[in-house]
Amino acid sequence: MVNTGMQLISFTCAVTGWIMAIAVTALPQWKVSAFIGSNILTSEIKWEGIWMNCVYQTTGHMQCKTYDSMLALPPDIQAARALMCLAIFMGWLSCTVSCCGMKCTTCAGDDRRAKAGIALSGGVLFILTGLCVLIPVSWTANTVVQDFYNPNVPLMHKRELGQAIYLGWAAAVILMISGAVLSSTCPLMERGGRYRRGYIGRSFANSPATAPDPPKPIISNNLPLKEYV
Repeated sequence: MVNTGMQLISFTCAVTGWIMAIAVTALPQWKVSAFIGSNILTSEIKWEGIWMNCVYQTTGHMQCKTYDSMLALPPDIQAARALMCLAIFMGWLSCTVSCCGMKCTTCAGDDRRAKAGIALSGGVLFILTGLCVLIPVSWTANTVVQDFYNPNVPLMHKRELGQAIYLGWAAAVILMISGAVLSSTCPLMERGGRYRRGYIGRSFANSPATAPDPPKPIISNNLPLKEYV
């Protein structure tokens, strides 16, 4: 029961991290305007994402425009597009595989060893999904920080970290921790292919052998038979 509860909690957290990764992919707030120096015009805020850039005005109006050419984008944006799309696909695959390997489902029948292997594969896929989210988010954050402290970059082109970056870091951490917990709920194996804990439950392999009970006499209520010559 404890392992089943841990599986449900870790799977729920992993699905939450996957949904957060989808939101990070769609949000344009990867880079936001930096109001430093003489650039104190706060009537509009510029957002730059991996699919579009937006201009948000204090009046509440917002205009967004998708990028015209993919090949003209910086390398970090191109890599972020590919890795985030890969993360979304791997997250969907991880959810499907993990559902088949969880103890509360009837997939794979009564083959507990197969269910354990499927659950382990789902946990590993969630960890890889978190890495696919962590790499582009950290790469973009590193680019923003370097450009911010680079004196050769004009003030109007300096950017700061947007909300999507922090949301991406949180999604990556949740996915990797949930995948690790989901993988740890699988049973450990001993030599000879016997389960030590987890899916099989208590093991009777090492229990002391007991002697069989002696045969009991047959008691009959019938009268004894007489012999006739």
